[in-house]
Amino acid sequence: MTFHSEENSARAKLALSMFIFGTIGIFRRGIVLPSSIIAMVRAVVGTLFLLGLILAKRQKIDREAVRKNLWLLILSGILLGFNWILLFEAYQYTSVATATLCYYMAPIFIILASPLLLKEKLTLRKGLCVVVALGGMVLVSGFAETGINGIGEMKGVLFGLAAAVFYASVVLLNKGIRDISAYDKTIMQLGIAAVVLLPYTLLTENWSTLSFDTNTVVMLLIMGIVHTGFAYAMYFGTTRVLSAQTLALFSYIDPIVAVLLSALVLKESMSVLSLVGAVAVLGSTIVSELPEKAHRA
Repeated sequence: MTFHSEENSARAKLALSMFIFGTIGIFRRGIVLPSSIIAMVRAVVGTLFLLGLILAKRQKIDREAVRKNLWLLILSGILLGFNWILLFEAYQYTSVATATLCYYMAPIFIILASPLLLKEKLTLRKGLCVVVALGGMVLVSGFAETGINGIGEMKGVLFGLAAAVFYASVVLLNKGIRDISAYDKTIMQLGIAAVVLLPYTLLTENWSTLSFDTNTVVMLLIMGIVHTGFAYAMYFGTTRVLSAQTLALFSYIDPIVAVLLSALVLKESMSVLSLVGAVAVLGSTIVSELPEKAHRA
């Protein structure tokens, strides 16, 4: 009974963390600041929140584990920071729904890279999922309907796909990071992202022209504390209880919430072809996560 209670609690926390991740595009739309600054603040606030959480629990970062994985942590942290910049730029140029769906091409890119980098076999089912997802992405992008007239929209699509490539790279690098707790790994990656993005924003942005009113500051803090620190803490708290398959399938709450909020809150419409493409992208990536035996059954 205790086991089932713990598992149900973990499922609820996982669902809530995925729901929170799905709302981040709404908050990005309400912040009139460059994407690099938003990403930098998110990394700084998220890192401080998780450090405070560890201190409150009287835990310590495993320095030896960090040392052993240092170079992979540094590289993945850098990629994570720029991944956020690209995603936030995608939200600026296209709808939240389209940007999120582009971002969720990351599992497809991982499937394509796995045979080369991880020596994993590309099965027929996964190969078909890649083809369906790529076809769905063409429909989501709107290029089939607007052609070159939709070049502005395509800019957002390309930013979203680039963010997906960066995130897929982080996932692949994480497979090489071993013998370190999820909290320690996340704190290091967020901290490294903050360290890299701070000088980047100082060199590339004109801070004197930026406005940090109360509304902007509040939303930045929400993105850093709730969307990063709190949501990541809940997510990693479930990884020891739930199976990898459950974690993968629940992750699709994120894009579904983003698509719904895009329509209901921001009043962003999607054409019939885009909706078909959305189903193709999400459906194929979900199927690609299912184990082969369960699929045959």
